[in-house]
Amino acid sequence: MSNIYFEILRPGVNTTIQDCGRNHMYHEGIAVSGAIDKRNFKLANKLVDNPLNEAVIEFAYQGPLLKLKNNKINFSITGDVIFKIIRNNLKVEDGRCYKNYILEEDDQLDIISTKNTAYGYMSVNGGFQLEKLWDSYSINTKANIGPNNGKKYSIEDKIFIKNSKFKNIKKIKLNYSELSDNIIRVIKGTNFDYFSTKAQNSFFNQEFSITKLADRMGIRLSGHKLENVVSTNIKSEGLVRGVIQVPADGNPIIMLSDHGTIGGYPKIGVVISADLDRVGQLTPGSKINFKEVSLEEAENIFKAYNEDTNRYINECN
Repeated sequence: MSNIYFEILRPGVNTTIQDCGRNHMYHEGIAVSGAIDKRNFKLANKLVDNPLNEAVIEFAYQGPLLKLKNNKINFSITGDVIFKIIRNNLKVEDGRCYKNYILEEDDQLDIISTKNTAYGYMSVNGGFQLEKLWDSYSINTKANIGPNNGKKYSIEDKIFIKNSKFKNIKKIKLNYSELSDNIIRVIKGTNFDYFSTKAQNSFFNQEFSITKLADRMGIRLSGHKLENVVSTNIKSEGLVRGVIQVPADGNPIIMLSDHGTIGGYPKIGVVISADLDRVGQLTPGSKINFKEVSLEEAENIFKAYNEDTNRYINECN
């Protein structure tokens, strides 16, 4: 077992381990979980020459303050994040996202906060020393599943790191910027016809706000209450990430990575796969508009999204 580890001096708001998630447990009532922003998760790994599905540290809003013990590492941070490196001689360096750095023994990494987005990602070359549960390292704090007993990290916890390779480390800097468009594209949900014509028009033509009731499970919206003219409850059905449910109060909820696997609220729409990273990064107070697209359009947009992701990955080589 490696003796290299991060000591957590400040845990941050919601610091967990995430990878691509567990895609084979829905029938057991276990959500996929995994990184909220798949592209930034993959880029964090690519910048330190890891496999794209290597586990990373995901943090929300305020990140952790970490002290490295017993070796040095190669790390990177992705997202819209403010961070500093505090060297063991007390020299402080301003960090830059989408770039890899060397952290020496007893250096500290202060991930101060995200800026205009909710989540950021930190990877280390070689990955973290963890045990998989059901073929994934992802932590689901709602169900207490995953490393660290399925809980977010606390002060004085330790995160152990695999032995890193330090031969021919390549300095990499990626020019990447987040798309700030507030248009979220959706496909009509299976219960779209449950809603009045006015509600349907409001859904596609009126602005909604992100409320403070947002976490890895889902995001509650406010704005125009969507009137249901059939039934505000249905027999529980399977859910997927991105589905938009509308409870009896008429305020939509967008499901994210740790959502329940079934639900009984009518579904007015589903966010297309290519826009899920952007939805997960929305912060309270953000304004969004929904735009309807066809299934064929959604497939073509997702193809373009994958091509863009692969282009950024290739730029890291």
